[in-house]
Amino acid sequence: MTESSTIAIGAETAAPAGGQDEARSLTSDAWKILKGNPVFWVSIGLILLFVLMAAVPQLFTHVDPDAALLKEARQKPSGSAWFGRDIQGYDIYSRTIYGARASILVGLFATLLTTLIGVALGTLAGYYGGWLDAIVSRITDIFFAIPLLLGGILFMSVKPNNQDTPYLVVVGKVVIVLAIFGWPGIARLMRSSVMQVKPNDYVQAARALGATPWRIIRAHVLPNAMAPVIVVSTINLGVFIAVEATLSFLGIGLTPPAISWGVAISDALVGLRTTPHMLLFPSLFLSLAVLAFIMLGDAVRDAFDPKSR
Repeated sequence: MTESSTIAIGAETAAPAGGQDEARSLTSDAWKILKGNPVFWVSIGLILLFVLMAAVPQLFTHVDPDAALLKEARQKPSGSAWFGRDIQGYDIYSRTIYGARASILVGLFATLLTTLIGVALGTLAGYYGGWLDAIVSRITDIFFAIPLLLGGILFMSVKPNNQDTPYLVVVGKVVIVLAIFGWPGIARLMRSSVMQVKPNDYVQAARALGATPWRIIRAHVLPNAMAPVIVVSTINLGVFIAVEATLSFLGIGLTPPAISWGVAISDALVGLRTTPHMLLFPSLFLSLAVLAFIMLGDAVRDAFDPKSR
């Protein structure tokens, strides 16, 4: 993860010396910086648009994405079909709108799972250290040795989908494979952040006053160690959407009848020379979605980075 080392270094400086009050002050300062950053608002606007497309696609189109008009196959963009039609006569605009749902769901749930796993293991390893840290670190190294995309290809090839596989099962399998191979970066970053927060005076004072380890972790360690993880997780969300599209493009991620941008891009290659609009629009929406989350992550990183103040 390219951002991790920089963020982890910044986290040491950002760790508050006075506990919760200064943690809130850090968040308040970051929000003031974000409010004045146009990149933040552009990315938020794009993300809200895609979330609306995923949650309520009927706001954008009333055309059934599964309605195929073979006599109008390969139709170019027009008033009746804004983005044209594909080789089976499906309305590309409708399928692009409905394709946001699967891509956003995969990115969101994969990010939540990787963050939960990574934060839990990284916190335990960083706070307790010793043999627990050694075991978690070695397990992390093993998973780090397997590239995310390669691991996804291997897993999905062994457990392929078919047309009878329920939609939620298809999406769930992609989410699980991304979570299995995506958590080590978050765990390593969280471990480093916890180890920087752990020696601070407010943590030592809470321990001296008899606070339990769980209370110390919940009330003092996690609030002051999560900022780097939030930044990287935001960027990872865009990465997971791109990985899902890649797996679907290869025919081993989301598969028909599921609708996603990756599936649409894969289908577009059949008639690429004669109907390039089939590839243009799903690719454009996919690129904008990935770019929006990466831009948001960059904006949040700059806001929490003390060196930028």
